[in-house]
Amino acid sequence: MSSSRSPRGTPVQPEVMSLRAIVTKEVRRFWSVLGQTVTAPVVTALLFLLVFSHVLEGRESGYPGVAYTQFLVPGLMMMQVLQNAFANTSSSLAQSKIMGNIVFLLMAPLSARDLYIGYISAALLRSTLVALAIFVFTWPFVHLPIAHPFALLAIMLLAAGTMGSLGIIAGIVATKFDHIAAFQNFLIMPLTFLSGVFYSVHGLPELWYEISLFNPFFYMIDGFRYGFFGTADVSIWRSLAWSLGFFAATATTAIAWLGSGYRLRG
Repeated sequence: MSSSRSPRGTPVQPEVMSLRAIVTKEVRRFWSVLGQTVTAPVVTALLFLLVFSHVLEGRESGYPGVAYTQFLVPGLMMMQVLQNAFANTSSSLAQSKIMGNIVFLLMAPLSARDLYIGYISAALLRSTLVALAIFVFTWPFVHLPIAHPFALLAIMLLAAGTMGSLGIIAGIVATKFDHIAAFQNFLIMPLTFLSGVFYSVHGLPELWYEISLFNPFFYMIDGFRYGFFGTADVSIWRSLAWSLGFFAATATTAIAWLGSGYRLRG
């Protein structure tokens, strides 16, 4: 198969062209409905901030020198990162399967790893845009320090990558959109809300505190807060280890299922 050439005349392999095409397709897909994919999560986060900051005004955050509204914003940012990374990959893959155009992706000269990179790249971009938009729109009301930018970035990328991978798994398993909704309503949403978005886990009873330590979403949110404040409920290294382990497990499963064609080829 002949190779195309880049604007500088360098040969471009078909695999690179196909990967570029799928990334472009996925980005255009969520960009064409930016009001739903980026604006809506920002509005949702602002509404949560408005309600909880009013109802719980004066509440201690559990972090020395950190106001409750400051404590709340990183949790809302990570909550939207998790939900939107999952939604981007799961809805795209499920839609391709249901509409029948998944066959064109399977026929392209792409490995399972290339397919995975294409889907995850768009999920990372969408979730990053959502996080940045929330940060910008909440800045006039809540000023956040950034104590450890590299830890913050590492946790966010691991979290978005994990949820994008989980979205691929859900998209492969799903045979209709109701199945995606079931994943969101009975797995993603409960684990997110019970991960310390609105509270410090040290304020929980002992039993619920111990249970929270087995929720991988808790480590993503807690590590993300550490990036802003330099303090957290658990060690940042523990958060990074849990986040990296969960990412490795979901990414390995997603790539293996993409490669096997499990529930993709009919």
